[in-house]
Amino acid sequence: MWSATVVDKVPWGFYDARLLWDSQIAVPASHAPSILMNMNVPNSLTMLRILLIPVYVGLLNYEQFDYALVTLFIAGVTDALDGIIARVADQRTRLGEVLDPLADKLMLTTGFITLSVMHLVPLWLTILVASRDLMLMLGAAVAHFTQTQVDISPTVLGKVTTLVQLATLIAVVFFASRRLDLAVLDPLIYLMGGVTLMSGLHYLSRGYFRITSTQA
Repeated sequence: MWSATVVDKVPWGFYDARLLWDSQIAVPASHAPSILMNMNVPNSLTMLRILLIPVYVGLLNYEQFDYALVTLFIAGVTDALDGIIARVADQRTRLGEVLDPLADKLMLTTGFITLSVMHLVPLWLTILVASRDLMLMLGAAVAHFTQTQVDISPTVLGKVTTLVQLATLIAVVFFASRRLDLAVLDPLIYLMGGVTLMSGLHYLSRGYFRITSTQA
């Protein structure tokens, strides 16, 4: 995505993503904003979090659980810092609005996929997590290409779901690192599955009612 900063003599919204993605609209090369211009400190921290994902997955595969926990901790710190810096220093960009939630989803989804391959979490849980994220991405894509105004902003339930998923991920990795009985985490596993399902259905129903009300 591109920064919302106004370029001299260029009307607001000229660089809207929908216009740039429309093949019928030509954007002069001299005015095309560079992604590098959006790589401020918050976005750089978000990119670092994305780059930590293969490191984290590799550590899990080689059962280096302690180092995987450290990597998760570093990712969590960057997640907190990029949001704080963006607000305090007024460095919010449209690129950051896309990268930040994308980094969170990639970190969580790849984590659960890896843990399910290692038989540390049930497969149905990973399918539920991946299906919810895929549904959200497809919904956003459909809304974009159909030019439908759909509210895909995070809800309270969505934020709770992310928190519970992260807590489950950390707990499983911690238990695995200490060779503890993972069956103790069954209540947390089922809680996470429940809130993930409810969150997915909530986003789906909200998008559906928004689309039907727009078409009415």
